[in-house]
Amino acid sequence: MYDQGFADAPEKVYDYLRAHGPAGPVELAPGVEATLVVEHETARRVLQNPGLFARDGRRWTDLNEGRIPLDSPVLPMMVYRPNCLFTDGAQHLRLRKAVTESLDKLNVARVRRDVEPIAAYLIDRFSETGRADLINDYAKLLPMLLINKLFGSPATIGDRVTTAMADMFDGRDAQAASEELTACFLELVSLKRRTPDEDVTSWLVQHSAGLSDEELKDQLVMLIGASVEPERNLIANSLLLLLERGGAEPSMQVEDALDRVLLNNPPIANYATHFPLQDVDLGGVLAKANTPVVISFAGANNDPALTEAGQAHSRSAHLAWGAGPHACPAKSLAQVVAVAAIEQLLNALPDIALSQPASELAWRPGPFHRALATLPVEFSPAPATRTASAFRTSGTRAAAGSGAQPAAPIPVPPAGSGKTPPKKGFWSSFLEIFRV
Repeated sequence: MYDQGFADAPEKVYDYLRAHGPAGPVELAPGVEATLVVEHETARRVLQNPGLFARDGRRWTDLNEGRIPLDSPVLPMMVYRPNCLFTDGAQHLRLRKAVTESLDKLNVARVRRDVEPIAAYLIDRFSETGRADLINDYAKLLPMLLINKLFGSPATIGDRVTTAMADMFDGRDAQAASEELTACFLELVSLKRRTPDEDVTSWLVQHSAGLSDEELKDQLVMLIGASVEPERNLIANSLLLLLERGGAEPSMQVEDALDRVLLNNPPIANYATHFPLQDVDLGGVLAKANTPVVISFAGANNDPALTEAGQAHSRSAHLAWGAGPHACPAKSLAQVVAVAAIEQLLNALPDIALSQPASELAWRPGPFHRALATLPVEFSPAPATRTASAFRTSGTRAAAGSGAQPAAPIPVPPAGSGKTPPKKGFWSSFLEIFRV
């Protein structure tokens, strides 16, 4: 499941496994074996049965006995971390309560307003050129910048977070990037303990669960992993569907495109690693105790049994958001972000079109995601003022009307001082332009 062949045509693997049973053996990475569940009913059975299937990777026999390469690229997505994604029982309930109740404080309308200037800022960076790669120029960057906004990151920390996230997701020294994220979030937690604000980090700090700094850092790292990559792929895969079908179905709504992607081409295609507490019979397939059982959301969503039951296109049928005690707590927010990001782009560049046939686009290899490598497009060049000037103007007026002072520009050392001004990152540049 890690080579280009799987990336190009994953449905062939799902169909092959399904022909032999509800689940089957796969290799996630060299030397990393697992059982992949492709049947919808069996997937729900695993997801909704925490008494039999645990999420704690410390149970993993092959890892504990040294049979898993420690440099395996899938380890960061599978090993135990003390956050609500990889814990069970009372620990999971405590951590998830803190996370879900903090996320619930986010106002959906406010999140949409947060997305709009970020989208405008990114579109401004390429709108005059007449062409762009919507992955690297837009879909990858927007969730990174938004998470800084939702976490309440100041400029200096936000720039480092964005750089570390980019390095991690692009495979550039993942260990160093992980260490940098840890340092950033410990600093951010310390800052929010001293000066809390209306942001997710502050709400986590103030939650009655009384999370330690280490626990807070681990939840923030988990929230990044669970939001940035999936959101990037949800935006990109939905844009591909809209642009590919624009001529045949010009009236397709953005929400309809999201629904089709979540059902047929979910951004996280295979994940939710579980470890059976004992040997389990999965419809004739034996999953041994303490071995990885991975859910194929893509395979389960396209189970022919759903078609036979008349549920193939039901929003409630798909498992893209998971199910059971570990189901995604932010699915509504994720959809709002994707819809806002896509609508901003299509409104700013109404004649946008694919630069090459959809069938020629490359997909990134990897067992877990369904992710385009690039999404090249072309359009009529548009002046930057069509997208961002309104936000800059409204932001300045709002600051003046409230008596608030505009954000100070990043200081530049005087000429002749011998000091090189710090290079601005995406987040500090955004803050400087929009004064948010």
